[in-house]
Amino acid sequence: MARPRRSDDTRALLIEEGAADLLSHGYHGTGIKQVLDKVGVPKGSFYNYFDSKETFARAVIEHHSLCVQRNLATAFAGAPDALSGLRRFFATLIDDFVAAEYTGGCLIGNLGGELEGSEVLRTALSAAWGSWRDGVADALRTAQAEGTVRTDIDAVDLADLLLESWEGAVIRMKIDRTIDPLDKCLRRLLDDYFRP
Repeated sequence: MARPRRSDDTRALLIEEGAADLLSHGYHGTGIKQVLDKVGVPKGSFYNYFDSKETFARAVIEHHSLCVQRNLATAFAGAPDALSGLRRFFATLIDDFVAAEYTGGCLIGNLGGELEGSEVLRTALSAAWGSWRDGVADALRTAQAEGTVRTDIDAVDLADLLLESWEGAVIRMKIDRTIDPLDKCLRRLLDDYFRP
């Protein structure tokens, strides 16, 4: 019997719904059936799109990484300088957290804390983190050339510090249900430590 024709639209819907569920419920709390039901796809059809839950989660992580890159590009489009673009990027994330009532957080951070047993997903998360870090490092490198960020520390190291601090601030935001840790993180780094 021939397999049904695979629809790229259905695959994209599964990934988008999967991203929302993985963010809300984690890898172990997300059931494939619940994702399929929300999209209106029969359970047996899942394997037309993904080999396993693990490859499904990898596709969600890769999709999330592309969204982060697109959001970085959008933030920098028309920004007067690189530091303003970075602020715009993080302000958009903060707005999203407020709209979600401080729930969810960061898909990379959430899954990174949960999936230490899967090499496939660890590798996907590492690549997603690296892509995000590299985009922020590019902006910081530009800001260094513009004279608004210190040059005695490599832009990649500064980007790692910023994102690692940001992830900690996101955890604190979720615990305390306030954006204060996020604002403090950006203020202490972008307005102080990163300054020339």
